[in-house]
Amino acid sequence: MIKDGFLWVIRVLVGGLFIFSGLIKVNDPVGTSIKLEEYFDVFSNDIAGFFFYLKPFALEFAVILVVIEVVLGVMLILGVKSRFTVWALTLMILFFTFLTFFSAYFNKVTDCGCFGDAIKLTPWQSFYKDLILLVLIAILFLFQLDLPKKSPFWAKIVTAVCFVLSLALSVLAIRNLPFIDFRAYKVGVNIPQNMLPSSPLQYSYVMKKDGELLTFDQYPSDETLEFVEMNLKNPEALPKISDFAVWNDDGDFSAEVFTGDKVLILVSSMLKVSDSNLEEIDQLIKDLKDSPIQPIFVAAASQEEITSFMSEREWGILGLQADATVVKTMIRSNPGIMLLKDGKVLAKYHHNNTPTSSEVLDFYIK
Repeated sequence: MIKDGFLWVIRVLVGGLFIFSGLIKVNDPVGTSIKLEEYFDVFSNDIAGFFFYLKPFALEFAVILVVIEVVLGVMLILGVKSRFTVWALTLMILFFTFLTFFSAYFNKVTDCGCFGDAIKLTPWQSFYKDLILLVLIAILFLFQLDLPKKSPFWAKIVTAVCFVLSLALSVLAIRNLPFIDFRAYKVGVNIPQNMLPSSPLQYSYVMKKDGELLTFDQYPSDETLEFVEMNLKNPEALPKISDFAVWNDDGDFSAEVFTGDKVLILVSSMLKVSDSNLEEIDQLIKDLKDSPIQPIFVAAASQEEITSFMSEREWGILGLQADATVVKTMIRSNPGIMLLKDGKVLAKYHHNNTPTSSEVLDFYIK
């Protein structure tokens, strides 16, 4: 009886964590695919070259991964196909533990994306989390004969419904935008303010004297002390955005983007840009030309590529360069649309939902 209760608690803990982790990533499978691309890049250089050829399928792998996480968590809690579930979870956690150890030890991918953008963990925190899960799943593996051998029909129905819902929500999030935006560029955020510390940064200074380490809140004036290191005491005050910049051959335009009413057309990759709704974006830009709202094209590309693309589309607007990682963080759509008013994010659109000029104007006259 005690053993059954103990195993039930582990099933709920492990299953609940997998469901939680999976649902966060179901909310943003594009973000998971971006993280997988990072791993494929690293593995292609450090392990085997064939990982490079998996990059074009990162989004498909991401959807499979997040759906499996949710479904296995449900199956474990409900006792559906217990032996299969425990074997699958064992293989998954071994794989995840390898990934997080690789990231932590070699400092290759500094954020595993275990909980998407909702909860940020350091590589070592992610590894320790996976070690705990590995121990818990190992217990279930050792006692798998004591797990439910059969499950009621309703449990199988619930599992099937969870599978369909997870898959459907993933596809919806891909074809639109994440249902919940956890990133630093979400609607309502003032980007220039997010680029500043939330409070004054405080540091401690570690010095050495006669072999003894001493810590000071202010840099000491004693010249006999040897400087060792400086540590940030309140890292939570660091700017949420530290890498935003837009520019062209004429210089940096970040301040200009944060002034007045702007509509940013964002492209994270010219090679992968979708052309399915470019006509709607063409019309939006054309309709806004005589309005007080300035459309700006921001792309992770060379100035020549930007100029050529705008010339081909006959946009005739300001074109700026940006870092690909920044653009991917700003919006999970390629191309995507962001409305700004003095640097504040008013709205974000997937290109499948390109707004009309009247819809855009409504945001600025409210």
